[in-house]
Amino acid sequence: MENEKVTISRVHSTVTYPAKFIFIAAINPCPCGYLGSSDHYCTCSEKQIKAYKSRVSGPILDRIDILLSLKPVNLKEHNFSGIEPSEEVKKRVIASRERQYDRYGKEVCNGSVSFEQLTSSSPLTPLQQQNLQSLSSAQGFSNRVQIKIIRLARTIADLNGESSISDAAIEEALVLRKLSLRSIKSFHKRSITGENQDVHYK
Repeated sequence: MENEKVTISRVHSTVTYPAKFIFIAAINPCPCGYLGSSDHYCTCSEKQIKAYKSRVSGPILDRIDILLSLKPVNLKEHNFSGIEPSEEVKKRVIASRERQYDRYGKEVCNGSVSFEQLTSSSPLTPLQQQNLQSLSSAQGFSNRVQIKIIRLARTIADLNGESSISDAAIEEALVLRKLSLRSIKSFHKRSITGENQDVHYK
């Protein structure tokens, strides 16, 4: 998934093929599928929900860039005014890709470029790095997850037309990793006040 290659080994030979793809997976919130629903009652116990979610291992989750919890939308009652049209999103994506191509000198995006090249062209500020490391330590994030957060924040900044990784881009990347609102607010506060001491969460 990360090397964008697949290796097939047989008795007499080993062959490696390119395998660049987008991995998309979905899972119900619980065994019955109604956890958090406003229309149906969830019949699952807390133990059943925990066992169900544990079927997806931590190493697999670490290799997924974005983790989202979605809720059903009533299309008849939902207000779609003010939502960015798909055509505008397309323009921002194209502009973001061109910005990345210019930055790296070739047709490669933030998700594929080496981490060394990513950090050398778009380094975090010392305070951003300290705050992200402290937050990652408190949340138990692996090095792989921290790197993915930085890659994701760089892409968000590109979509917003920003030359560097802003605090807002990092906060949005944390949201897309399903981090708790309390933790994100803590990162925001530490970025504003300049605090860099370790924070421990219950």
